[in-house]
Amino acid sequence: MLIPWSSQIDVQHAKDVKAAFRFSKSAKVPLTIKNTGHDYIGRSSAPGSLGLWLHNLQDRSFNPAFIPQGCGGLGPTPSVTLGAGVRWGDAHKFAHEHNITLVGGSDKSVGAVGGWLQGGGHGALSNTMGLGADRVVRLPHPKVFQPTYYFFFAKLEFQVVTPDGELRIANECQNSDLFWALRGGGGGTFGVVLSATVRASPPVKLQTLILTWSSPNATRTKEAWTIFTDASVQLAEEGWGGYVMANVFVLINPKFASWDEAKAGGIKRLVEWGQKIQLEDQERKGKSVTTLVMKEFPSWMIFFEVFTSRFVASVGKNLALASRLIPTSLFQTPENRSSLVDALIEANSVPTNPSLIILFTTPYSTPDAERKTSVHPAWRESMYHITVVEPWAWNATKREMEEAYETVGKSVDGLRKLTREVGASAAYSNEADVYEPDWESAFWGENYPRLLDIKRKYDPDQLLDCWHCVGFKKSSNQRFGCYLDL
Repeated sequence: MLIPWSSQIDVQHAKDVKAAFRFSKSAKVPLTIKNTGHDYIGRSSAPGSLGLWLHNLQDRSFNPAFIPQGCGGLGPTPSVTLGAGVRWGDAHKFAHEHNITLVGGSDKSVGAVGGWLQGGGHGALSNTMGLGADRVVRLPHPKVFQPTYYFFFAKLEFQVVTPDGELRIANECQNSDLFWALRGGGGGTFGVVLSATVRASPPVKLQTLILTWSSPNATRTKEAWTIFTDASVQLAEEGWGGYVMANVFVLINPKFASWDEAKAGGIKRLVEWGQKIQLEDQERKGKSVTTLVMKEFPSWMIFFEVFTSRFVASVGKNLALASRLIPTSLFQTPENRSSLVDALIEANSVPTNPSLIILFTTPYSTPDAERKTSVHPAWRESMYHITVVEPWAWNATKREMEEAYETVGKSVDGLRKLTREVGASAAYSNEADVYEPDWESAFWGENYPRLLDIKRKYDPDQLLDCWHCVGFKKSSNQRFGCYLDL
């Protein structure tokens, strides 16, 4: 049954969620879960549904010696517990006040423990500190950067209400299957997470390169992306992460002690190229329209404030999005790298407003050989996460919306083909094509069957259902009537 009005529960306690599950089961009313509403796929809302609004779960606390419940054999871990409504802007401020670092995304208003975290969660520090879903209750791999203690952003514990009406603690020692599923299996699927406890890392200094030029230029973009692609393996091994666009580079590194040390490594070629185009612009126009900044930021928070003042995505716009994970195997030969750059240029040329982003945010240096998280294994074998978008106007026709989705799908076709040829065609479920073909494999790979078993265990009545989520059943639910039939 669909209710003829939009209703939401302002969740304050676990009992509110339990009541919603009982009502949904008895009245056959679909449920949606909304933290901040940052969901490009439309999973946090649906017509005729009862919404669970988690925004006011704003608790946050720091425990320098946290031990997950029921895990008495584990040593204490510096950790932060965040309510489901806490956004990254507030979480990073809290961490800064306590002289610690958390790994988050690139936008202040994204929720810290909602879909971002449960879907995997990537950020500029993910290379050296892991995805949001990563954990630390094991010895780190020798490649992992360690200052004082293990430098993962560890998922230590969830407080979650499952669709059977039970309030559960999920960690490595109890409800461990649910714990695994919540670390990459996607939000809005296995239960309603009320809070999560994550590892706090020491403060970091960041060596930072910011390189921009006034407007995109196809020749210059290809030259820049070629240099970057040629250097990417070395940059990743040195600890760099960040974001690259047609006329923007923002790269950070928490490992180097100074710029004198950093500039001797893989970043040198980008610095020299930036200096070269500065001189070119000065000679041609009498003044430089290229900005080249090499700077040390004393903490993540200070960098984050600067970055989010200039480079974040707009909120509340209508757009279609598609993405691809780019496997490390495509960086092994000059021929492969050349083919990759050509495919990136092609993908950027298809949308009306070229806006391809190379997110240098994969966990290259934080392996998960034991598969302790449920994110697609391709994340560990990829160098880039690529996104493209196509907007539409507020008064667009249905056909114009369809064309936007068709455009982004077409724009990544070359990348799909290229990655498929090396047996690694995958995408990030939180930032994917709404009409991604073979989505189960693209989002979770070989983890999908186990995730589906866990879904059926904790939600046998399919009370939680969302578009291209684990267990998705389009034909059985009218809530998906607003999606286009492409």
